[in-house]
Amino acid sequence: MSRLAILKKGSLALAGLIFSASLWAHGGAAGTDTDQCKFELEPNHWIHYTAYQSKMYPGQDFCGNIPATDTLTQLVFDYQDMKYRDMAVEFEVTKEPEGTRVFFEAAKKHKSGTVALSLPEGVAEKGKYLIHITLLKDTGERLDAHMGFQAGTGEATSKSTYGLYALFAGAALYMLYLMSAGFKRQVDNLLGKAKE
Repeated sequence: MSRLAILKKGSLALAGLIFSASLWAHGGAAGTDTDQCKFELEPNHWIHYTAYQSKMYPGQDFCGNIPATDTLTQLVFDYQDMKYRDMAVEFEVTKEPEGTRVFFEAAKKHKSGTVALSLPEGVAEKGKYLIHITLLKDTGERLDAHMGFQAGTGEATSKSTYGLYALFAGAALYMLYLMSAGFKRQVDNLLGKAKE
């Protein structure tokens, strides 16, 4: 196999790994569910949650850690069950551990199955917050679900992401070592000097 063919196949494999990494964000392998951005309203009935800070981080979504304070923050909820579209839903966000209310939307029905709440100034302080979702059944029964998030933590890259970048960089350097005689000579010379 020629060097060009090896380089093309290696580049294609590397690109596949990079782009598939974005698919790991809300799950894992087929048949598993590791989505940390959802509430269980009742056993096996869920609502999915995503947070956006489009002014500070356009095109990025967040869940348990929201990086900035004092900026437009949108909380988007998607019902994963049709039955919730006929129920009134109340939303509240509180600062914890004090329980101080920072946002409230009275109960109403959302027939589309998606609810977008806008906090024009986001949250004012760094710290822990709790999202309260209350479903009101026609019988008068209330179903409560809660999900916490941390605000103002900055946008940190996880250690696993750094490891993934290091793996890709190492693979690219190894491919270059195999493909380029000049680069191979330089690396071999450096390794020879290091052994002395």
